[in-house]
Amino acid sequence: MKEYKKALIVIDVQNDFCPGGSLAVNEGDEIVPVINGIMNKFDIVIGAQDWHPESHASFASNHKGKNAYDQIDSNGIMQTLWPDHCVQGMPGADFHKDLNSKGFNLILRKGINSKIDSYSAFLENDKKTETGLHGYLDALDAKEVCLCGLATDYCVYYSAMDAVKYGFKTSVILDACRGIDVPEGSIDKCLKDMKSIGIKILKTGDLQI
Repeated sequence: MKEYKKALIVIDVQNDFCPGGSLAVNEGDEIVPVINGIMNKFDIVIGAQDWHPESHASFASNHKGKNAYDQIDSNGIMQTLWPDHCVQGMPGADFHKDLNSKGFNLILRKGINSKIDSYSAFLENDKKTETGLHGYLDALDAKEVCLCGLATDYCVYYSAMDAVKYGFKTSVILDACRGIDVPEGSIDKCLKDMKSIGIKILKTGDLQI
């Protein structure tokens, strides 16, 4: 008998991050059936969803003379500028149509504050403002989290690193993720960083009910 609950956190499997989207991750849609197939192995399933206002500070279009992928200092935080993506209420912000979002116990929307980005599902990029996910998992007596989704070297990575800081036993299901690898080598670097603090890198075949 399990002494605690185990949660799956599905990160940002949204149209804008899938092929054809404004910030597409290569092969991002290929993980959808993989994720659908493992949801029943967890007590709790959470879907994290980027949900930006049009005025978001991370959008290059909101900074005159700046281009996508430039970096700026935004209130003391280094911010990469992105193409407009996952705008609240727009089709690009929707979960991929084939993702079993009805299987989510919670949809956690992040990046709502126009002045600050939120890569992690636990903390905004100021590393102080909580999203509420930690409290939700604690209330349900979840001690272990597995992460999957988009992208391996950004939102999955930051979410996993923060999960460890909050004391969760943490794993990343690599075949249920896809990465950007920009700059080149960033996926390998992130995997090394995660392993160095005890995060397990798994495949779906490693999961047990």
